Amino acid sequence: MYRSPTAAHFSPATATILQNPIKPPHTIFNQSFFHLTTNSKTKKVIQFHQIKKPTNNNFGLSFHYLLRKPQISVSAAEEDVNYDNVALSGFDDFSEPSFMEFITSERVKVVAMVGLALALCNADRVVMSVAVVPLSLSHGWSQSFAGVVQSSFLWGYLISPIAGGTLVDYYGGKVIMACGVALWSMATFLTPWAAENSLWALLSMRALLGVAEGVALPCMNNMIARWFPQTERSRAVGLAMAGFQLGSAIGLTLSPILMSRGGVGGPFIIFGLSGFLWVLVWVSATSSTPERSGQITKYELEYIQSKRKQSAKVESQMKTAKMIPPFRRLLSKLPTWSLIVANSMHSWGFFVILSWMPIYFKTIYHVDLRQAAWFSAVPWSMMALVGYFAGVFSDKLIQSGMTVTLTRKIMQSIGFVGPGIALIGLIMAKSPVIASAWLTLAVGLKSFSHCGFLVNLQEIAPQYSGVLHGMSNTAGTLAAIIGTVGAGYFVELVGSFQGFLLLTAVLYFSAAMFWNIFSTGERVNFDEDR
Repeated sequence: MYRSPTAAHFSPATATILQNPIKPPHTIFNQSFFHLTTNSKTKKVIQFHQIKKPTNNNFGLSFHYLLRKPQISVSAAEEDVNYDNVALSGFDDFSEPSFMEFITSERVKVVAMVGLALALCNADRVVMSVAVVPLSLSHGWSQSFAGVVQSSFLWGYLISPIAGGTLVDYYGGKVIMACGVALWSMATFLTPWAAENSLWALLSMRALLGVAEGVALPCMNNMIARWFPQTERSRAVGLAMAGFQLGSAIGLTLSPILMSRGGVGGPFIIFGLSGFLWVLVWVSATSSTPERSGQITKYELEYIQSKRKQSAKVESQMKTAKMIPPFRRLLSKLPTWSLIVANSMHSWGFFVILSWMPIYFKTIYHVDLRQAAWFSAVPWSMMALVGYFAGVFSDKLIQSGMTVTLTRKIMQSIGFVGPGIALIGLIMAKSPVIASAWLTLAVGLKSFSHCGFLVNLQEIAPQYSGVLHGMSNTAGTLAAIIGTVGAGYFVELVGSFQGFLLLTAVLYFSAAMFWNIFSTGERVNFDEDR
């Protein structure tokens, strides 16, 4: 005789029967999967061997299901064996989902919505990179002042990431993301009105846009940490950031078209209204965690929970996180500084390329505004594509047994050294086509950073991932302001865009070296002063 278990607990390391254990010993579960060994004298279970892993195509098939429908060979003489607290070592792997199972899962739907928000986020900010050309002509702005107008977005972006990251850790990514998108969509929508009324109103709207968008990436990290196991997070970040980069391409290509038909304010109004529509869908169709989702299947929920490393502990820490994080302890660890340096360099390169490439192509290669926008947009489309495959490659490295630390260092090295070399090639290009090819290579390789420092935030301190992202983003924003404004003054003083790009390449190489020396993929204890 036997009794099926009424409760079971599963973790990435073990699956442990809590009560009503199955009897008796020397039993093969499902006839081929597991074998129990007992001590003949004490009748205690001393070993539980995994004979063969399940190979069901449905990745959601769980061991909990196997226990509910056992097929057991029983010897009557062995019914008195004690099965209390049997540890099922080795059963920690569900079958990996196929591509179609992964791409149609609820967690991918959530990250797709995050990616769409990031697309709107970047589209809203890059509109000014195109609009600044006609605005400069109509208002008589110099190159340096055009840089100030573009950097006004960063003034707001500077102050919100830390506070936003703290709020994200406390309230979760769903609520804060909805508030952020609603606020930045309003700022985008009102920008044409502000530009017609006063310069200060325009600068204020751009700064408000920055304040609201400062919560976007911390929200992304929070949602991915809650919805995806570690072995899928690089892919998840790749998908979300693909939306971010496509937003750049969409903004740069559609803005000249919309301006030609609806005036300078056309793209601001369209993108602003799109953001309001996104908020309605996000609030009604997504959940902050898999456990709260009404759409997720039981199999997918069990898969996420079984693969999520130290899930119970991390969830508890997320829920009980203090509103005032331990800033001193966070800043006392070198892995934090490796994140700060990496984010700073990533932001410097990102905003210099994003803000100045349309003007660079117009000034150096004398192409018109629409062509300049097109040459600048193609690389961001490549970044979106390469970013996803970089994520898949990163996850495969970890699944193959490579340490998380080495994987992150490889990804970040490609993400910094590659763009540095490509920018040197861009400097020497003789035609806009060759220059665009080098720029595309630089931006495409830059996406490997998303599988370096951007994922690493969730790994070294998942309970503080929001505030860590906020801190590193603040440093990155300072670097972006210096780079964006500095490029304008550098060109006026030296008379060379190429010289500033060479400086950026040198900074890329230096940041890669710092990252490889001080970063780690392991959990860092930020809750003790040592």
